[in-house]
Amino acid sequence: MAFSALKRQRLYNLNGRKIHERTSQKVLEVLLEKCADEGITNIESIEVLRVNPFDEFGSPIEIINEFGSKEKYLKAVRELEIELYKSA
Repeated sequence: MAFSALKRQRLYNLNGRKIHERTSQKVLEVLLEKCADEGITNIESIEVLRVNPFDEFGSPIEIINEFGSKEKYLKAVRELEIELYKSA
């Protein structure tokens, strides 16, 4: 999957709006890298939080708690997808 500089810039713009705290921003950045490497469907699964490098942030529950709740985590992932794929 080709990952354009425009999509990467959209993520940085999303992060720049300070939607999430520092750790959750880092999680989103790692999700972006996973998206670039493996495709968008893989980041939609909470199971991705069980593998390296996410395990450096803690357990999946600890990571989700950084976002406030599971719903807020999933919302952040959806916002990331929207930012990445909205028309230019």
